[in-house]
Amino acid sequence: MKRWLGDIRAHSRSSPADPLARQRQARLYLRLFPRLSQRLSQRLFPRRIAVAVGRLAILLMVCVLGGLGRPTCGAAEPTAAARYEQEIAPLLQARCVGCHGPTMQEGGLRLDRREHAFRGGDTGPAIVPRQTEQGELLRRVASATKSDRMPPKGEPLTAAEIARLKSWIAAGADWPEAAAKPAADRDPRLDHWAWKPLVRPQPAVPASSGSDRSLPRTGPAVIDAYVRAKLRTHALDLSPEADRRTLIRRLFFDLTGLPPSAEAMDQFAADRRGDAYERLVDDLLASPRYGERWARHWLDVVHYGDTHGYDKDKPRPNAWPYRDYVIRALNEDKPYARFVAEQVAGDTLYPGTRDGIEAMGFIAAGPWDFIGHAEVPESKTDGKIARHLDRDDMVANTLGTFCSVTIHCAQCHNHKFDPFTQEDYYSLQAVFAALDRADRTYWADPEAGRRQADLAARKRAAESRRDELIAVARKAAGPALADIERRLAATQVKNQVGNPTVEYGYHSGIANRQDAAKWVQVDLGQSVALSSIVLRPCYDDYNNIGAGFGFPVRYRLELSDDPAFPPGPSTILLAARDDADQRNPGVEPQRIDVAGHRGRYVRVTAVKLAPRSNDYILALAELEAFDVDGNNAASRRTVAALDSIEAGPRWGKANLVDGRAPAAPEKTPMQQLAAERTALLRQSLEAASFAALETVERQLAELAAEQAKLPPPSFVYAGTIHAGSGAFAGTGASGGKPRPIAILQRGNVTQRGREVSAGAIAAFPMLPGRFDLPADHAEGERRAALARWLISPDNPLTWRSIVNRVWQYHFGRGLVETSNDFGRMGTAPTHPELLDWLAFEFRDGGGSLKQLHKAIVLSATYRQSSADGPADRAAPARAVDSDNRLLWRQQRRKLEAEAIRDAVLAVSGKLDLRMGGPGY
Repeated sequence: MKRWLGDIRAHSRSSPADPLARQRQARLYLRLFPRLSQRLSQRLFPRRIAVAVGRLAILLMVCVLGGLGRPTCGAAEPTAAARYEQEIAPLLQARCVGCHGPTMQEGGLRLDRREHAFRGGDTGPAIVPRQTEQGELLRRVASATKSDRMPPKGEPLTAAEIARLKSWIAAGADWPEAAAKPAADRDPRLDHWAWKPLVRPQPAVPASSGSDRSLPRTGPAVIDAYVRAKLRTHALDLSPEADRRTLIRRLFFDLTGLPPSAEAMDQFAADRRGDAYERLVDDLLASPRYGERWARHWLDVVHYGDTHGYDKDKPRPNAWPYRDYVIRALNEDKPYARFVAEQVAGDTLYPGTRDGIEAMGFIAAGPWDFIGHAEVPESKTDGKIARHLDRDDMVANTLGTFCSVTIHCAQCHNHKFDPFTQEDYYSLQAVFAALDRADRTYWADPEAGRRQADLAARKRAAESRRDELIAVARKAAGPALADIERRLAATQVKNQVGNPTVEYGYHSGIANRQDAAKWVQVDLGQSVALSSIVLRPCYDDYNNIGAGFGFPVRYRLELSDDPAFPPGPSTILLAARDDADQRNPGVEPQRIDVAGHRGRYVRVTAVKLAPRSNDYILALAELEAFDVDGNNAASRRTVAALDSIEAGPRWGKANLVDGRAPAAPEKTPMQQLAAERTALLRQSLEAASFAALETVERQLAELAAEQAKLPPPSFVYAGTIHAGSGAFAGTGASGGKPRPIAILQRGNVTQRGREVSAGAIAAFPMLPGRFDLPADHAEGERRAALARWLISPDNPLTWRSIVNRVWQYHFGRGLVETSNDFGRMGTAPTHPELLDWLAFEFRDGGGSLKQLHKAIVLSATYRQSSADGPADRAAPARAVDSDNRLLWRQQRRKLEAEAIRDAVLAVSGKLDLRMGGPGY
């Protein structure tokens, strides 16, 4: 009976729109209801009466349900919106949204928003309209496996609830637009002061009373009005103004970081003009020392450094242009919106400008793992981790500096306290996905930069045409042309030492004895008839060994079809140089003719190792095995060895056959080789093609001469597309194409989930959460979109953050004490209306930092004495506000170490005031 009741309940809750479905439902009722009524009546009545009751039930059901199979007059089917609101939304809200809604998004899934539900989470779409077999939602709620079933806690969904979901999805999963975008207040975490839109407080100025009633409503007076209004609620008032010597010292240190001279103090103390104080403020804001002082604060916020940090902490010789940019921008009073945008996307938003390039040093300001980037390839897990953490620093620095939020807390899971998701965090990583930290070339003179760009574009076009013609010649000339060009290139760098790339070669394990045997071998893939084998020595500056590093003192060269090289006729000894010490060959290739011997495996066995530093090794830059047609059969083949150190890109077995080795000096004169190349090209090309090639090469020579006339480029350590080689190739090889960014499970680079697009924080209804960029967008457009998001007038965080930081450095504490965390775990503003008024005026007044400083330091609040004053006044003030959060006096502050150092040098006459350039 319970099963029958459950079936009736399940079917009665569903409302199929299809008439045939309604007919099937009616037949079910006709089948179940009489049996149920008969069982009930048997318990209540004698058998004869029970039969009559059952027959009556049948007649009743026929009458009531007879119309289910055909339309009824006056009864309309529920609309899609009504069905969702009445049947689906309550079910999702009750059983799913707790773990998959605005507060939590387990598995990256939200079921309170249409676009999130249809897109799905880490395991794929949750709902696929009209496809009941594909979505994760139905599969998980109906799963028979407890560990897989949803919800994981509590009772599973009933058959009726599952049927309701299935019917809705099969009918198209209509989800009305109004329900797809819930109001912001559905997420309680959005009810927070920092996320609310920035509007002018009403009334704009608190009502005045007492001595400040007649003050004009200038910026300083408004500040005082807000502070006094807060103090009046506690029966307090501002302290008296500090004496003039205190004021001038306070202003000098706050605005320039230096003490006033004795003469300046005496002059200000004696100046009785009504605007003497304002004149002093204007003079200090116009001083170049102002930019240096406040750049120091800014560089602290963005964690700028002249070295990388981490293990090796190498210097950054080209970091200083960003420091000079910040000083210059502050002294010029650059509008804050422009200042922000240049640091995130100056190269894209303001191309061809010096500031647009130097400002990009912001992205590279933080610590950088030299080992993880320069010595570990990105293909390895440690390399992936290093680059993931590098982007994490870019994201955290950008959102922390400009918005005062802790978005980096969402790296491993959705933010526990603020409405930031993992998808938000990784969408921000996608903004910086193409960037690395490296020295970026630019021209400080915009005209020189434009000229260089034009010459570079013409050079690329000419090189492309030259390469097309050379390709035709190579096809006709065969390997002879390639050999001449290789020798010509070697002659041009004839005495150059070092390695062409970061891949130095193969390096064995380290041995304590020189007579320890080491071997390395190459599998040619099949048995090959060989004409010669070339061993190319390494170059390394370790312990000043230099050329020939690791080349064996005594060795054997063998060939076999058996990788084990057993003794006997199956192993051919190609060269026995193990009876006497061999000279160090430098970087001269060692060629061994092998007279057509055939085999699959080539092995070098060192029987006397090369000395290193109190130990011994075997190292080779390259092994080449040429067949009888002159092809290198060893190129890119599999390498095996007794042991190998496999140290990043520099040393590894694969380097033995990668085609990279130090160039050997060429003994043939360059002019002779050039003439041979020209003759071979003339023979290999038609007359018209050869003439075109000569024209193109002449153009390239002229372009090179023009480029040589330009001033040398400058360099700035910045976020850029790194076009290097080896492990630190960045994304240069793919032309700056951003790396694909996926949501990482628990932040683990080996647990990649769904890929994300570039974006920012999606929870704020007034700003776009994801950037609408075309499929073929350039890398810089991602950062430009983020810059626009940051400086949008609708972004309240950017404007509140900067005015709070400025206030902090003038009073020792911000209006929001946690200046780097405006989230729900930070502190609330002590004067919220004042904070919003300052931010509103700053945003809509042009973003002038100097005007913001002036308004603050001219206020009576700033000019207060820091002394407690009379005991009868100080006692109640301390009792109410011992930390001086209400600003009943000026805050007592300590000078930081830099200001003390500069003050000592200034008063002793030893301070060097020259600006700009590299640091010491």
